[in-house]
Amino acid sequence: MAELRTDPLTGNTVVVNGRRQGRPRTRTDDCPFCPGGIEAPDPYQVRRFPNRWPALDGERCEVLLYSPEHTASWATLGADQALRTIELLTDCTRTLGARPDVGYVLLFENRGPDAGATVDHPHGQAFALAKPPRTAAVQLARSAESGSCPLCAGPPEELVVAEDEEWRAWVPEAPLYPYALRLAPRGHVPDLPRCDPRARRALARLLGAVFGRVDRLFGRPAPYFLWIHQRPFDGGDWPWAHLYLEINVVWRAPGVPRYIAAGELGSGTYFTPLEPESAAERLRKV
Repeated sequence: MAELRTDPLTGNTVVVNGRRQGRPRTRTDDCPFCPGGIEAPDPYQVRRFPNRWPALDGERCEVLLYSPEHTASWATLGADQALRTIELLTDCTRTLGARPDVGYVLLFENRGPDAGATVDHPHGQAFALAKPPRTAAVQLARSAESGSCPLCAGPPEELVVAEDEEWRAWVPEAPLYPYALRLAPRGHVPDLPRCDPRARRALARLLGAVFGRVDRLFGRPAPYFLWIHQRPFDGGDWPWAHLYLEINVVWRAPGVPRYIAAGELGSGTYFTPLEPESAAERLRKV
């Protein structure tokens, strides 16, 4: 059984689950997510299923397959397939969020070995958490304390990479990684299910455009972390919840990982070797 523990000194929460130590790593041969594989025995366009190696008990972990094509990515999915994937994420949010034992649905993706992905096939994951994680709770508390939504205010113009009538994509003012991106709807939308069809289609287009820029900048598919923060699903009133996506490319240069160092973890202060304005300009120009 997975066991939730909290460090009495730091307050950090850790789920201890020894079963995951034996989960396999799979690259391109005998992919379990390709049609005919162990996790996708039949043809599909998109697919979701319980994680065979869950980090949490109680069917709280799901795998979300973006495409039957093994080498596909957000940059190459195309508008229709990207939209199917966004609808898959939306449906996952809606169904997991409706469970009485779930207070938060975290959608995330690790792409590439340098980001810890154990399977190359394009996919994301979902965690159905009992309560909002600290990262989301802090953001909501800061907005409530200030009485304003920083995502509604929008970023400085020099940090914007791409935008349309529905969404913006920009480099955060204080990123943890040199090439980081934040995507948010212009309107104060709390979660994916509350996005109208036009906004979800716009998000699909923007993700394709943004990841196309990232991969062209690095000259190859770049590894990254992606997660989506939405309103909590615990039945509470969350007026400051604003949907957004966070992307962190784990390379600081092609093939060169940006490692989080001991001084950063120990101090809680992070150091980036590239000005966010420069990162935004480079991404705009590719």
